[in-house]
Parts: sequence; C-alpha cells; structure tokens
Amino acid sequence: MVQQAGSAISGIEPVDAPQRGGALQLDRVSKMYGKVRVVDDVSIALERGEFVTLLGPSGSGKTTLLMMIAGFVAPTSGEIRLDGRTVTSTPPEDRNLGMVFQGYALFPHMTVAENIAFPLQVRKISKSEIGTRVQKVLEQVQLGALGGRYPRQLSGGQQQRVALARALVFMPDLLLLDEPLSALDRKLRADVQLELKALHRRLGLTFIYVTHDQEEALSMSDRVFVLRNGRIVQQGAPSELYERPRTRFVADFLGKSNFLSGSVESTRPDGFSYRCGKATLIQTGVTAKPGSKVLLALRPEKIEIVGADSRLPNQLAGTLVNWSYTGAATHLLVDTQDAQQIALTVPTWGQSVSPEVGAKITIGWDSNAPVCVEED
Repeated sequence: MVQQAGSAISGIEPVDAPQRGGALQLDRVSKMYGKVRVVDDVSIALERGEFVTLLGPSGSGKTTLLMMIAGFVAPTSGEIRLDGRTVTSTPPEDRNLGMVFQGYALFPHMTVAENIAFPLQVRKISKSEIGTRVQKVLEQVQLGALGGRYPRQLSGGQQQRVALARALVFMPDLLLLDEPLSALDRKLRADVQLELKALHRRLGLTFIYVTHDQEEALSMSDRVFVLRNGRIVQQGAPSELYERPRTRFVADFLGKSNFLSGSVESTRPDGFSYRCGKATLIQTGVTAKPGSKVLLALRPEKIEIVGADSRLPNQLAGTLVNWSYTGAATHLLVDTQDAQQIALTVPTWGQSVSPEVGAKITIGWDSNAPVCVEED
C-alpha cells in the first residue's frame, strides 16, 4: 500500500548527495512590468543551509522574486549571485537549482520515471546511471511501483512526491519551493511541513520557500522575509517577527493582534502610561514622550480572564459578544466598557469561565505583553 506523502518524504536522500548548500545574494533587485514595479529594490543575503521563507499576501512580489532567483524571469535591475558567482543573466538550466512549483509542473505526456529523469538527461548523465538514480529515488518516496504511470493517474500527494523527487535527484545547490503544499489537505499538509524541515536538516541544502500561509512560515523557517508591495518590510527569525513586529501590517499579517491606539499620559522608570478610550493602561520595556501618540499590538493569547484577586496591571471589564471553540483553545471577543472590542484566546482545558454571549467578564494583561508598532 502506498504511504502518505508526509511519511514518504522522510526517506528522500539523493544518490551520492554531497553535504553542501548554496549561499545566495540579491543586490538591489527590481522588476518592472511596464510602469508597475512588482519587486522594488530587494537585497537579500542567505547563508549556506538556511531555510528561508518569502512570506506575503497575493501581489506582494514573492513569486516573482523566486522566479528571478530561478532564472525564469530577468530582473529589470540589480544583481543575483550564487556562491559569489554572478548568475543574473545565467539560464535556469545552468544555475543548478531545484524547483518545486505550486502546481507541481509535471510533464503530462511523461511517466513518473521520465519526469524524474528529465533533469538528469539535461545534464547528460548516462542512461545506466539515470536508471539507477531514478529507481532509487522512486523507492525512497514510496513510489517504486508507480514509475510507469502518468501524472493524471496519481493523487495530489503522489504528484507532490514526484515533483520533490525530480527537484532533488540531481542534488541542486538550492531548492526553490513555490507554495508546494497548497493542494494538500490540512492534516497531510502539516505532516509534510515537518518532513520537509527534517529533510532540510539532513541534506544541508539552502531552501527558499514561498507561501502566504503564516503558520507554515513560522513552523518551518530559520528566517522569514515579509514582503509587501514588492518590498521587504521586515525580516528575521520567526519568533522575532511574531513577538516584535515593527509595523501594524506585520503584526496583523503574521498572526492576529488587537491594536490599542492611545496618547501617552506620563512616563515611568520602566515605561509609560497611556490613555486608550476611557481607560488608563501601562506599558513597560519602551519609552515615549508625554502627549505623543502610540499604537500597540497585543496578541490574543497574551490576554487572560481575571478574577478579583488578579494583580495584572492592565484590566478591563466587558461583555462577551462572541466566541468560538476550536478544541485546544477558545476564542473570545469582549466589548470593553472603557476601550474597544478585544479578542483573546484562552486554553480550553481548565478554563473556569463557560462562554456565554452577554456574560460579564474582566480581562487583563501584563505591562510588557503588547509591543509598540508603527502605523502603515
């Protein structure tokens, strides 16, 4: 019986694979289509063996950027270097990069084995060695008996494995992945995410991954580059981006946030107090001048339902206006009397409050829970 894609991928190990990665530099790369600037002055430096994700909404330029790295799209300006070698004008077939497309891009008129063999044929590998490599990689992705089938005869998960095997069979310097898991169901997609990360650690290749899925980016990447309107607005480790977003856009796109807008009332040795609606709240870990406007992003999971004995410095009374149960967590929306509607996420297990629309509850958070962000 054919195994699911998630369990199969862990077996991939290209024949005679050297332990190497690929260092990539993009120096002020831009792409214009007419008067539209799709990628705008992007500079990136990747270390060997990194798992990097280009994250952004539709139209942010992430796929165009990936296509320029691959060589399928020529930059309007800027330079692309691989291991110090300029490849800006180098054809795709001479860059030694593996590519897994969103739609897998398998040749429909070729069998599974022929699809996997294609990059080896381009490299003029001998027929006998091609046969050996293809059969081995087929076994490794649990498709050993399906080499003679055509893509239309495979499930989505099986096609995804063929595309991945084809991209890895020649051991590229970099592996480029353009939303390769979008066609998989939720559970299988989560399994394959873990397996891809394990594969990355084992091979030591540089992975460049494109997605608009925030959870996917956070769970798989060493670094994430957040794009908006063709520009990189912030980059860093997943935890850094999630915990310390610089702008409202990043805080809102990379997870959910409540945004508290207010005016600083007074400074404190460790921070400041600010007015938000009718409430006076406290923020620590950052300074601001009295009278200045501030915008703070507060993650829903950093808010608690509190009792009368709570010592949290920021507390607001309110009315529950909506809630949803998702198993491990319950999401609540509270209309506070003094500020605004605030969303919070609490663990379902051990929660003393039974959600009921109209219930009166008090919520609270620590003074260092929010982070100050810039308005876009």
